[in-house]
Amino acid sequence: MGLEIILRKIADRPPLNFGTIFSETIELFKKVWLQGFVILLLGFATILPFYVMIYIPMIAMGVTDPDMLRNEDPPIMVVISMSIIMPIVYMGVLTFIMALNAAFLRICRQKDQGRTGDGDYFYFFKQGRLGKVLVVSLVMLGLSLVGVMTCGIGLLYFVVPMSLFPAFLAFKEELSAIEVVKAGFALGNKNWLVIFGLIIIVSLIAELGILLCCVGILFTAMLSKVPMYFMYKYGVGFEDDE
Repeated sequence: MGLEIILRKIADRPPLNFGTIFSETIELFKKVWLQGFVILLLGFATILPFYVMIYIPMIAMGVTDPDMLRNEDPPIMVVISMSIIMPIVYMGVLTFIMALNAAFLRICRQKDQGRTGDGDYFYFFKQGRLGKVLVVSLVMLGLSLVGVMTCGIGLLYFVVPMSLFPAFLAFKEELSAIEVVKAGFALGNKNWLVIFGLIIIVSLIAELGILLCCVGILFTAMLSKVPMYFMYKYGVGFEDDE
């Protein structure tokens, strides 16, 4: 299915219903909370090496010159090296997290259909799929920078279409990276207020897990990702449902 057909389906679909998506999100999360917990742990495990990269210049300088660690201000070369590494780290983290989120949405689809199994957590790390995720992440980074430069107003607008990118990566693999972005904006622009409201409300509910000795948030955090599955389901639709 090409981009033009998808855009037509988005235009022909009725607007998203806040109440329907919210209630179905809660019900589906009861089935996928364990998989969400696993995805969260995998996210921590995969991005940890990227954060370690940030401190490699400082560690290397400390090994060669131990006296440097006693100084309050690090050498200029360490600052420059860390500044070069930071964008690489950010892109790596963003790419890996988006790949895991897209895999989680595929698991949501599996559970919504009543199929058994835990799903493929590393689906987007195989067969060259990560390259497209990387390009989408680059676009997201660019949009975020533009949003920040507009005093945050642009970022507030971009957060809605950007939240839909993992869904189109998950369910429309035939789309190119740029087409994923265009489809995300098409669905996001049509239902911006409803999607924004769902993001805020469900994210706040997901944060309530912190009340359970702070550990509970590990089990509730992925609740904020489930609505994107239903946004796609009702905003675009699946061929097998039709």
